Amino acid sequence: MKFEGTDSYVATEDLSMAVNAAVVLQRPLLVKGEPGTGKTMLAEQVAGAMGKRLIQWHIKSTTKAQQGLYEYDAVSRLRDSQLGNDKVHDIRNYLKKGKLWEAFESEEQVVLLIDEIDKADIEFPNDLLVELDKMEFFVYETGEVIKAKHRPIVIITSNNEKELPDAFLRRCFFHYISFPDRETMKQIIDVHFPTIKKELVSDALDVFFDVRDIPALKKKPSTSELVDWLKLLMADDIPEEVLQNGDARQAIPPLYGALLKNEQDVQLLERLAFMTRRSQS
Repeated sequence: MKFEGTDSYVATEDLSMAVNAAVVLQRPLLVKGEPGTGKTMLAEQVAGAMGKRLIQWHIKSTTKAQQGLYEYDAVSRLRDSQLGNDKVHDIRNYLKKGKLWEAFESEEQVVLLIDEIDKADIEFPNDLLVELDKMEFFVYETGEVIKAKHRPIVIITSNNEKELPDAFLRRCFFHYISFPDRETMKQIIDVHFPTIKKELVSDALDVFFDVRDIPALKKKPSTSELVDWLKLLMADDIPEEVLQNGDARQAIPPLYGALLKNEQDVQLLERLAFMTRRSQS
C-alpha cells in the first residue's frame, strides 16, 4: 500500500515518493524541514493511511538510546529483596520495555516515530545504529536477543539543531520538506478550513509571504502559525479590506502575535512600517 497523503494531510509528490521509497528499502526515513512544516504529523498520517499502529518516541535533551531499548530498575529489585517479595527472583519483573522493544515485539508491523532526534546528545544516533540496521538488540540481564517480528516503518524527524553522524545518515533515506509554495499552501488551508472565503485566503497569503520575505527576520512564520492566524481572523471576523494591500512593510498585520514569536521581529516590522510611511509622506 502506497502513501499518497490523506484527507487531512497534503503530501507533495516528492514527500510521498520519499515515504514509499523508505518503505521499499526498509530503511528509516529521516525527515528535516523548518519547524511547523508537518514532520511529526507525517508519521501520524502514514500510520493512519496504512492502517498501522503508531508508536511515538519523543526525544529530549536528556534522552539516552538505552531508554528506547529497555531500562533495568535495580533499585526496585533491591527494595523488594529486602521486603522478601517473591517477584525478585525473576529479573524480567524489573525490565521496563522501551519504544523499540515495543515496536519489535508487535504482532503486526507498526510505524515508529523517533521525534526530534537532534535534541539528544551527539552520540545518541550512533548508539542506535546496530538496532535500527539489524532490527535486534541484546538484553544483558536475561541473556536473550530481542528480534523484530515485523520490521517497523521508522520515521525520524530533525530540526537541524545538530549535525547527525555520517554513519547514521548512510543508513537512512533522507527527505527535506521544503516550505510549501503558494498553491500547496492553498491546498493545506482548504484541508483545515474548507468553507473559508477565497478572498480572505488570497489576502492573508499576500501578507503571510510578505512577512516571510522580510530580510533579517529572526523566526519566519511557519505553516502551523498561518493556520492559527487564519483561525483567529475567522473567529474575530476581520474585514477583508484590513488585509487588502496589507504590505507588512507598511503596516503590521492584525493579530500579529500568531505569526511573530519574538519581540525583535515585532520591532523590526514596526520600524519598517514607520520608515515606509515616513518616506511616502
